[in-house]
Amino acid sequence: MASMTIIDIAKMCGVGVTTVSRAINNHPDISEETKAMIMKVIKENHYVPNNSARNLKRSASKTIAVLIKGITNPFFNRMIQVFEKEIQRKKYSFILQRVDENQDEIDVAIELEKEKRLKGIVFLGGNFSHAKEKLEQLTVPFVLSTIGMAAEYDPHEYSSVSVDDFKESYKMVDYLCKLGHRQIAILTASMDDVSIGKLRYEGYKKALEDHGLQVNDKLVFSMKEDIESYSMENGYVVTKELLASGEDFTALFAVSDSLAVGACKAIFESGKSVPGDYSVAGFDGLDIAYYYNPSITTIRQPVEEIAEETIKILFDLIHKKTTHAHKTFPAELVVRESTVPPSR
Repeated sequence: MASMTIIDIAKMCGVGVTTVSRAINNHPDISEETKAMIMKVIKENHYVPNNSARNLKRSASKTIAVLIKGITNPFFNRMIQVFEKEIQRKKYSFILQRVDENQDEIDVAIELEKEKRLKGIVFLGGNFSHAKEKLEQLTVPFVLSTIGMAAEYDPHEYSSVSVDDFKESYKMVDYLCKLGHRQIAILTASMDDVSIGKLRYEGYKKALEDHGLQVNDKLVFSMKEDIESYSMENGYVVTKELLASGEDFTALFAVSDSLAVGACKAIFESGKSVPGDYSVAGFDGLDIAYYYNPSITTIRQPVEEIAEETIKILFDLIHKKTTHAHKTFPAELVVRESTVPPSR
């Protein structure tokens, strides 16, 4: 258990990493009951806080952490491989840290930075919406990868690499409209998502508007918060609800390929077909979208290029070659078997 971290202790106790840190440091802002419970778990697992390491010069460490939300999302698999290869090629250590859906990635990053004396951080996936004051608690360079940021965020306060989620979502819905679809449902993130989910939803709305169509709120379905985000299971469950609603639609745009696969499963189980009864489109360019039957129309993101540029910018920040940088890659509309003109 020598490699156990404060994050592991937090998970075992069912509390946040900051709460564990308060217990260890005898901070007054924690109840005695909670502190006793945490210290008991620490003792039982022989966890030793890495205080000595915190006092060493940061230059002694050459470690990069990738914090990932949605680790079950296959979209991230190829990116993680590129991250690991590029980081090790630069003679740095690589740490992959999963962030649970209900965890705050900044809290996790702050504690991981102390534990491992990090040189830099990549935030991968998730709904990234944090106050400026919170981001300022991070003392090492970081890059948001695949995470689109809403307009209210100042681009001079962070670095990012992604596609233009608004533009690419617009491209897909524009294509469906040009096929002749007028009732287009969407599987999207919750409405309080201010990053990828919001941008893809806004692209959907704008494309409908430009085709003279109004958004039918009864065709807007958000992912379930108690199921892994952007997963096949989420797409399956939400599409079953959409079908049960009885609301008429001819096409369904899912904001990830995994959601689209789950949606197809629900449609088939209802006795309907894809694309005969409903056209289904996704977003990401996963291999499964190609090998699924019918193969799924999607927006293919340049995964390797995004990952490589993320690491390039991070090391430019580490070596002070830049202050902040943003790179937006174009994505590709890939038309396959799952979308056809409406039959009704």
